Amino acid sequence: MKETQAQTHEEPHEGGLGTRLNWLRAAVLGANDGVVSTAGLVVGVAGATGDRGTLLTAGLAGLLAGSMSMAAGEYVSVSTQRDSEKAALAMEKRELEETPEAELDELAGMLAEKGLSAQVAREAALQLTERDALRAHAEVELGIDPDELTNPWHAAGASFLAFTVGALLPLLAIVLPPASLRLAVTVVSVLAALALTGWWSARLGEAPVGRAVLRNMGGGAVAMAVTYAAGALLGAAGV
Repeated sequence: MKETQAQTHEEPHEGGLGTRLNWLRAAVLGANDGVVSTAGLVVGVAGATGDRGTLLTAGLAGLLAGSMSMAAGEYVSVSTQRDSEKAALAMEKRELEETPEAELDELAGMLAEKGLSAQVAREAALQLTERDALRAHAEVELGIDPDELTNPWHAAGASFLAFTVGALLPLLAIVLPPASLRLAVTVVSVLAALALTGWWSARLGEAPVGRAVLRNMGGGAVAMAVTYAAGALLGAAGV
């Protein structure tokens, strides 16, 4: 029984760790999106004009539009997930009230699938059911912690903040240096930031670091080259 209890107590901790890693990974990716999209925007505008006010206006507009879009998208996505979790919990609660024996058998079967013997799984299911039947089924069957449902407002705020932090780098890099250094400072700063976010995302996902860094930097470099070329062509055409 000690082994059974240890396995039972480990699940919430593992789930909590997985949740934290997912949030951290989402923050890194949000910051990365802020860097790439804003860099592409301001570099493109810089290809057409060197006016600091125009660059600042374009950069701020891109930062606000991008951060709000990220926040709204994350809010909608997580709200849908939360609604699904609440619906699943409501259904599980109803099944526990209507068919408690069948649900007990189901819980014992799922515990047995984790490697417990049939007898130990049955005893563990009985104890978990007596303690909190809904929580036991939510965690074992659904992979949900009833006390830690996803919060759409937290997700939206985190996405807004992550994108904004990432977007501030290219924005400041394009408007603060002298006109002759703006493009070079922006490109170097952006590539360095993308190397960092690529390294971090690779470490979080336990993937090869070198490949992730090069891929991230290459994508950002291509984005800036394309938008700069487009801006230069439009500027030359007097648009």
